[in-house]
Amino acid sequence: MKNFVRACAVLLAASGISSAASAQTKWDMPTPYPDGNFHTRNIMQFAADVDKATNGSLKIAIHSAGSLIKHAEIKRSVRQGTTPIGEMLESLSSNEAAVYGLDSVPFLATGYDASRKLYAAQKPYLEKQLASEGLMLLYSVPWPPQGLYAKREIKSVDDLKGLKFRIAGMGGHVLARLGIVPQQLAGGDVYSALEKGSIDAAEFVGPYDDEKLGFQKVAKYYYFPGWWEGGAMLHMIVNDEKWASLPKQYQAIVNQAASAAGAWMLEKYDSVNPAALKRLIANGAELKAFPQPVLEACYNATQDHLNELAAKSDLFKRTKESHDAYMKELLFYTQIAENFYDNYLLSKMRNKT
Repeated sequence: MKNFVRACAVLLAASGISSAASAQTKWDMPTPYPDGNFHTRNIMQFAADVDKATNGSLKIAIHSAGSLIKHAEIKRSVRQGTTPIGEMLESLSSNEAAVYGLDSVPFLATGYDASRKLYAAQKPYLEKQLASEGLMLLYSVPWPPQGLYAKREIKSVDDLKGLKFRIAGMGGHVLARLGIVPQQLAGGDVYSALEKGSIDAAEFVGPYDDEKLGFQKVAKYYYFPGWWEGGAMLHMIVNDEKWASLPKQYQAIVNQAASAAGAWMLEKYDSVNPAALKRLIANGAELKAFPQPVLEACYNATQDHLNELAAKSDLFKRTKESHDAYMKELLFYTQIAENFYDNYLLSKMRNKT
């Protein structure tokens, strides 16, 4: 990110502030994901960019894999100022405010493009809610499409009953209607839980990061699509008071570094996930689409859950009606403008292999 560092150096020079002469500030930053995960590598680069651009005057120490603060506690830690900054899935806080869970509504977004559009609509309300808690949003990036790793085959709706599935967010509430037993586990505990049989199935991030943990070795059935969280977003948040204590020039540097980090992670996932999925299959994963009756049952359970929420909130009801109408128009267009074309090209690519 040479251009980023060069731009920040110019900014510092123009400000008349010598970062070498400034007192050093150290921020601890918790993240729930292990070092090899793209999310963590990304924020490590973010911290390195900030360190270099401020000539070491602002150091951000990354504490990965929940080693400092567990995932579910990161937002509270930043809000209280225990840690000035953190990275997390805001959807884990949906019990505090409904806007936090919008990106984890099942069958809502269908991939990166839809996730970005959903986020564009969500962002003003998300920022307002965060501000009311003394927090500020630095960046958000869409989560890559996921799969479900299962130790046994899912052939029918009955196979869902009693299945201990590592899943968070609204998807867990929906699947509980079908007999699944939702389990919330930190990312670093998922492999061992599958291996020991403490859980029967799990979702994680996407093929590239999944591959590093070797889930296919202990749960070989890889089911798609990841309907339970098609539009999840990862967020970096900062405490308002800690932010205000930084010089304006450093605030600008952190903002630029955060923007660069958000763009880099999205582009990187797009480039590495396809090959990683092929390697997963080559190393034992059995790729399976959810049977149609299972998808139908999950979709219907989702609608029942959303309708119950709508009955309790007129705002949610109007939001859902607006979204449903939008998706009907969007899917009508994309099946003509994109899907048929994509399927045709895919058939041609298959014929070449």
